[in-house]
Amino acid sequence: QVQLSESGGGLVQPGGSLRLSCVVSGRTFSTYSVAWFRLAPGKEREFVAAIKSRGGSTYYGDAVKGRFTISKDNAKNTAYLQMNNLKPEDTALYHCAAGSRLITSSLSSHSAYDYYGQGTQVTVSL
Repeated sequence: QVQLSESGGGLVQPGGSLRLSCVVSGRTFSTYSVAWFRLAPGKEREFVAAIKSRGGSTYYGDAVKGRFTISKDNAKNTAYLQMNNLKPEDTALYHCAAGSRLITSSLSSHSAYDYYGQGTQVTVSL
């Protein structure tokens, strides 16, 4: 059974930075595309970023382009989300998702993934 575990969330002031980690159990991590999604109270789930298993191409939601960076370390079975210049509107529960054989057009679709983590809370406030 594949399990995902996120960490790195917390309370940060506007303009600050955080790095989220997503550790994926199992021996086939290199074959997974990984994405981050976020859910804020009263809002719909939002695609944040994704990285493809082959080639490592990255994709971002419009709200985070230029501020967030997704990366993947296959040797550590870990994906990261570096978040810079955080804003109060970035406050949400962030969770990662992993899946295999995803096509580019499906990377931003939550239901396209096979496995999901429980999430880590990010709060941006003074």
